[in-house]
Amino acid sequence: MAELKTKQHDADVSEFINTFADTEQKRKDSFELLKLMTDVTGFEPKMWGPTIIGFGSYHYKSERSSQEGDWPMVSFSPRKAAISLYVYTGAPEHEHLLADLGKFKKGTACIYVKKLSDINQDALKKLMKTTIEFLQKKYGS
Repeated sequence: MAELKTKQHDADVSEFINTFADTEQKRKDSFELLKLMTDVTGFEPKMWGPTIIGFGSYHYKSERSSQEGDWPMVSFSPRKAAISLYVYTGAPEHEHLLADLGKFKKGTACIYVKKLSDINQDALKKLMKTTIEFLQKKYGS
């Protein structure tokens, strides 16, 4: 089994944002997300791999393979095309939580936003809380 490359480490989150976010808007939005996610989750931001900022963690074991590892409860990355928000379980029973979220594109378990002002922050907070509760229930706290 291949070892996971995305692991938590002690790189400076603010330095990462200042060097990686390619526009002033993405930097501003990233620092707002840091505050928002810290407030909602109660966890301090940590770097995961080279480009993901995560909050909290859980240990998972895949139901489809022998893969297991640690992953952040919620996270984001200020990527070039959009800010990637890893705040959604992808579970059908959580689909309704996206209704009031605002302007975004959705991947399997990832939400892409151009700018934070496109998103209803109350809906985002509810989505993050639901995701954390789901993960803690499924994998333990």
